[in-house]
Amino acid sequence: MSLFSEALLDDQHPVKMAAAEFAANQLAYPGTDQFDQVRWLKCAEFGVQGLMIPTEYGGAGRSAVEGALTFEGLGLGTSDNGFVFALSSQSFAMQRALVTAGSEEQRRHWLPKLAAGSAIGCFAMSEPEAGSDTGAITTTATLNPDGTYSLNGAKAWVTLSPVADVIVVFATTDPSKGHWGITAFILETDRAGISVGPLQPKMGLNTCPFAEVTFTDCRVGGTDLLGNVGAGGSVFSGAVEAERAFLYAAQMGSMERVINLSIQRARSRQAYGQPIGKFQGISHKIAEMKLRHESARLLIYKAAELYDRGGSMTMAGALAKLQTSEMAVQSALDAMRIHGAAGYTSEAGVEAELRDAIGGLSYSGTSEIARNLIARMLRVDRPIRTARPSKPPEV
Repeated sequence: MSLFSEALLDDQHPVKMAAAEFAANQLAYPGTDQFDQVRWLKCAEFGVQGLMIPTEYGGAGRSAVEGALTFEGLGLGTSDNGFVFALSSQSFAMQRALVTAGSEEQRRHWLPKLAAGSAIGCFAMSEPEAGSDTGAITTTATLNPDGTYSLNGAKAWVTLSPVADVIVVFATTDPSKGHWGITAFILETDRAGISVGPLQPKMGLNTCPFAEVTFTDCRVGGTDLLGNVGAGGSVFSGAVEAERAFLYAAQMGSMERVINLSIQRARSRQAYGQPIGKFQGISHKIAEMKLRHESARLLIYKAAELYDRGGSMTMAGALAKLQTSEMAVQSALDAMRIHGAAGYTSEAGVEAELRDAIGGLSYSGTSEIARNLIARMLRVDRPIRTARPSKPPEV
C-alpha cells in the first residue's frame, strides 16, 4: 500500500501521530506571543524544517505526502497555530522557491542552515496595494551600469521577517511586461538598504511575527538572482501553488483538535439531566465538523500525491485551500456554539482557534481568488465555439 493510501485510510498514521506527540510535548503555547527560537531549534532537531529539503543539502528528502502528514500532526498536537504556521511558511514557500529555482551555490549556502534551524527564511511578494495581482507590484530592481541592481520598494505582511536571516524578494525589472517582468532575488536580511518595520498586530496566529520590509537602494548582484531575470513570476507561482495546499495541512490537524474538544464538551456537559451530545442540535454539528474534516483531508492528500508524481496541482491546491480554510472557520464557530458562553472565554481555548482559523481565508490568496482560479481552469469564462458549416461539395 502506498503512503498516499495509508494517509487517507489511517487517521492514526505513525508519521502523523509522532509529529502530534512531539508537538504536544515540545510546542505547547508558551504563554507569550514572542517568537521562540528555542522551540524553532527543537523542531529542526525533530526534522521539521528539513523534511522536504533534499538529502544532499542536509534535509530528509521526504515526499509531500509525508510532509502533509507531519504538519497535520503538528496542528493536531499543539494549539499554538501561529508557531506551526511559521514553520509551514518557511517550509512550503521560501524553501520550495530556493530548492526549485536556486543555484547550486545558493542551495549549498542556505539550505543546510535552514534545515538545521540556524537560519530562518522569509518570502516577500505581497505589497500594500498588490497581493494576488502580482503584475501590479511596484518594488523595482533597477539595473546599474556595473551590472548590479538597486532594489526599492516595500513588502507587506512578510511572515517571519522580524526574525529572518534570509529573504526571497520579488521585484519588477521591467514594469511594461507585468507578470513576465518580475525577477526573484535571495539575500541576507542584514544587507545595507533593508529595513524591517515593527511587528504588525493581528487577530490571531500571534506567535508568528509579521512585519513590513522596506528596500532603499539595496544593491544586489548576479549571485543574488533566484532563477533568471524575468522568471520571478514563475518562481512565485510554483512556490504558491504548493503553498496553497500544504500550508493548510496543519490547519487540517487543528480542525481535528477542535472536533475532539467539541466531543469532550458534548459528553461531559450536562443539560436537563443528560449529556448535551444527546441533543441533535449538538450531535449534528459535530457530525458536520467531521464531514468537513474528511473532505479537507481528501483534497490535501490528493494535492500532495499529485505533487509527488510531478503532475499539475493547480486545481487540487486551490480546492484544498478553499475547502480547508473555509471549513476550519465554520468548525471553529460550531465549536464555540457547542461550548456555549464558555466558548467565548479565553480559558476554553475555542475563541483562539476561531481567530487563528480566520487568517486562513486570506493567506495564499483569498477564497475569492481560489474560486476564480478554479472557475478559470473549468473554462467557465469561455464561450462555446460553434463549428463552422462545411462547404457543400463541388458538383
